[in-house]
Amino acid sequence: MEFTAWTVGGLLGIGIGYVIRLSVAKKLQNSLERKAEAELEAAKSQAKEIVLEAKDKASQVLTDANKEERERKQELRQLEDRLLKREDSLDLKMKELEREEKSIKTKETEVKEQEGEIEKIRQRALSELEKVSGLSREDAKKMVFEEIESSYRKDLAESVARLEKERHEATEAKVNEIITTAIQRYARSGVADITTSIVNLPDEEIKAKIIGKEGRNIRTFERLTGVEVIVDETPDNVILSSFDPMRRELAKMALEKLIKDGRIHPAKIEEKVEEARQELEQRVQKIGEEAAYEVGIVDLPKEILRLLGQLNFRTSYGQNVLLHSIEMAHIAGMMAQELHLNSEATKKGALLHDIGKAIDHEVEGTHVEIGRKLLKKYGIAENVIQAMESHHEEYPYSTPESYLVAAADIISAARPGARRDTLEKYVKRLEDIEKAVNSFDGVKQSYAVSAGREVRVFVVPEKIDDFGALELAKKISNKIQTDVQYPGEIKVTVIREVRAVEYAR
Repeated sequence: MEFTAWTVGGLLGIGIGYVIRLSVAKKLQNSLERKAEAELEAAKSQAKEIVLEAKDKASQVLTDANKEERERKQELRQLEDRLLKREDSLDLKMKELEREEKSIKTKETEVKEQEGEIEKIRQRALSELEKVSGLSREDAKKMVFEEIESSYRKDLAESVARLEKERHEATEAKVNEIITTAIQRYARSGVADITTSIVNLPDEEIKAKIIGKEGRNIRTFERLTGVEVIVDETPDNVILSSFDPMRRELAKMALEKLIKDGRIHPAKIEEKVEEARQELEQRVQKIGEEAAYEVGIVDLPKEILRLLGQLNFRTSYGQNVLLHSIEMAHIAGMMAQELHLNSEATKKGALLHDIGKAIDHEVEGTHVEIGRKLLKKYGIAENVIQAMESHHEEYPYSTPESYLVAAADIISAARPGARRDTLEKYVKRLEDIEKAVNSFDGVKQSYAVSAGREVRVFVVPEKIDDFGALELAKKISNKIQTDVQYPGEIKVTVIREVRAVEYAR
């Protein structure tokens, strides 16, 4: 019984709780539905506002587009009106131009007709003049020209002579200024080499060792070095003789080594000659590098520097070729700076102008041609080759720098004391100059004076007048430049003398 009461109570409690929970759930559902409805209404309201706003914006955009279209149509109409007006204006101008062209053609035809009439009248007038004068037109022209030439020939000759003198004086003054400046800025002594070298001995007994048993040592030495050893009665020295300075230097170095060693026999001679040869090669290379450095050139190949060093042991008319080349490079470079030319190419061309002389005794050809081939072989620039190839006029002057190299060569070679010349060559040069001058018609006598620096020409006055004397001087100077080899320049003076002699009795 008691269990039944608790059971009924529990069931009743469960039922009441369910009813309460159901009521609460229903209220909550009603609250959510109302909230959802409120949010839906708010969303609908917002959507309406958005749609209305979009409609307003669309309307505004459409209004603006219509306005812009109306404005563009208005601009197009205005542009079309302007184009139509311009086209009408062009049509009018074209019609005016056509009318002017027709008018010009008509006038041109009239002018041609008038020119034809004028030419006919001129020809008739000329014919009448020829009949009256008895001369043709060409004959009359010739007569007038001859009369004018005869009247003004003397004045013309004097004017040409004056202009030539003024031009020559101005040019010579400028040239002298440039050359003098270059020479003053560079001054160096030139020492001439000879064909023998002297080796000093510590005592006379060493001469016997040099000669050796039955001349064995001296023959070996001469064979290996290519020089002649002269052992004479001169005390405490021997003489090495050869036309090749390189061989003389090699022999001198080898002999000094043998004397210092004290042991002189064929095997030792071969050893010392080889040592001297290697030392001489190093010395030659160093001399070439020092020469290039002195001039201010630092990009020459080693092979060219070695050949340059060999020039220190070559002479030309008693002048050391390397010192001559260095002197030329300084003078030519300074003249190039004065004239605003390529100083670098000029200096290189001057320094390397005689590079062919280093091996011209080994290779066939002139030293200029050999030098060109060497420079091309070792990649020297073409403007440097052009600068050096014309210094003996074997090749034409192709650049302004080539003239400067030739001028520097003449300056360095022709200065007093630079070179020694033989009497035979000196006489032959004078004879060549006089022979070239005497080949001209009208020359009576000619004399080369001032050591060949000037030639004085006496002409026959009946054959050569004053104007002809000017022309003859030019022709003679051109022929001398073409046919005669000479250093410096030669002054040509043509003398025309007329003497009138009468006796009073």
